[in-house]
Amino acid sequence: MQRRRSFLAGAATLSAFTMLPGMANAAETFEVTRTEAEWRKLLTPNQYAVLRQSATERPFTSALLNEHRRGVFTCAGCQLPLFSSATKFESGTGWPSFWAALEHAVGTEHDTSFGMVRTSVHCHRCGGHLGHLFDDGPKPTGLRYCINGVALGFTPQPA
Repeated sequence: MQRRRSFLAGAATLSAFTMLPGMANAAETFEVTRTEAEWRKLLTPNQYAVLRQSATERPFTSALLNEHRRGVFTCAGCQLPLFSSATKFESGTGWPSFWAALEHAVGTEHDTSFGMVRTSVHCHRCGGHLGHLFDDGPKPTGLRYCINGVALGFTPQPA
């Protein structure tokens, strides 16, 4: 009985550590890698805080919140196409929201920061933090990718 308790306690401890934010991201390797100095030179201070330190921009401050042209939203760190404008919707949250990401564009991980249980979203190519994923979005997916506008670029496409 004592062995079983020890095993269960050890398993619970191990699973708790694997759910810490950034743990999976730190173990992951990305196609685009740079030193912290290179990232700081490439990005604005706000972009660096969000993409490299998992900060969150203030709501309703992104110019991309009201971007309604046809096009593609890209990663501000590596320019990987992430979201189509066809999947953008008005969530009322203050951040650009999408009901789907482009295929193979983003990765996710369990995030328990700030006493909440959420799913963090990062760029598949450079690992930059983009925002969070929630299950309260519209059809057809029911998902809401709540993304920091400062982590995005936008490339318009002809109509």
